[in-house]
Amino acid sequence: MKEPMKKISVLLAITALWAGSAVAEDHPIVLGIPVGLSGANSVVAPSVIQATELAVSEINDTGGLLNRKLVVEVADDASGAAGAQKAYDSLVFQKKVDAIIAMETTAARNAGLPIITRGQIPYIYTSFYEGASCNKYQHIDAWVPQQMVSLMVDYFMKDHGAKTFFLVGSDYAFGRGLLGDTNKYIAEKGGTLVGEEYNPMDATDWTAIVSKIRATNPDAIITSTAAGAPNVTFTKQLRSAGITANYGSYALDEGTAKTLGPDAEGIYLGGTYYTGIESEKNAQFLKALHAKFGEKTETPNELSVPQYDAVHLYALAVKNAGTTDTDAVVKALSEVTFDGPRGPVKMSKQRHAPLTMYLAQVNAQGDTKIIKSYANVDPGEQCPKL
Repeated sequence: MKEPMKKISVLLAITALWAGSAVAEDHPIVLGIPVGLSGANSVVAPSVIQATELAVSEINDTGGLLNRKLVVEVADDASGAAGAQKAYDSLVFQKKVDAIIAMETTAARNAGLPIITRGQIPYIYTSFYEGASCNKYQHIDAWVPQQMVSLMVDYFMKDHGAKTFFLVGSDYAFGRGLLGDTNKYIAEKGGTLVGEEYNPMDATDWTAIVSKIRATNPDAIITSTAAGAPNVTFTKQLRSAGITANYGSYALDEGTAKTLGPDAEGIYLGGTYYTGIESEKNAQFLKALHAKFGEKTETPNELSVPQYDAVHLYALAVKNAGTTDTDAVVKALSEVTFDGPRGPVKMSKQRHAPLTMYLAQVNAQGDTKIIKSYANVDPGEQCPKL
């Protein structure tokens, strides 16, 4: 090759390399966020979006991923199956997102998973749920019944001498699944179930169920309702009826409890995150959240913080894999650990995570106080074939 031709070849190679770099910088990595902007989850959706935005800004402020910015596409799943199908279809096949990270109802998740499978993209589900949801592309960083049920029931039995229980749930997979496990555990421990009732996910009238609770006079009530609006309507109607039994909720988050005011006083909550966690990581998280959103800051909670963690877990997986390629990222998601406001989270147990669990109680001011903690609680057998 003559010298001029060599120079041209070198210049072309440099130009191609520069162009490839420019494309990498200008072509963002897109996260799809289907969430209930309407429907039952609309109460908690704003906190979930804020948590997502904070995590994305933190990642971008430290250089992004693979020399690319991380951006978000939000879609309303309407807190249910029909809305989720539309949201997932839009995100996966029209927006062509690189991954989906979702705090959703079980109905929404189940409707979205077939679309995840067709689209073949990484998926992190961030809501506590009834367990045993298994998919090649899915990881879960939230709690399952094996990490929660025994803690709540044992506390009522041992610390409050409860012998009779009334269970109340939303009539879908999460409500029935979690209360089914609770029913079995109460029986194993020698307790008595005096009632188990369900209402549709969008129900606002709990009169008939509250009447049955009053008639049976249980020592403890445990609820597993769709997160958000059902927690508000049930609690207000229960309090209006003057029922004073011990009341534990699997699904009432700290932020929603604050909005209930005096009606929330005394309710026992279970979960992996409360603002009162005393750790440097949580203090940093709360400071960063308020710095970003100021007076508009939503109360971070059991539904928003796993979403924050999941965005960081995805980022770590992409960095470890060195690519956004689905197979590489899915593999890396089981290997990375993010040490955040909940403590270290690693989705290494059959695509689920051992987690530090807490029992807490709401006081008269609407603040939530941690009363017991349980380190590194195992999720048990969830997806052994994965």
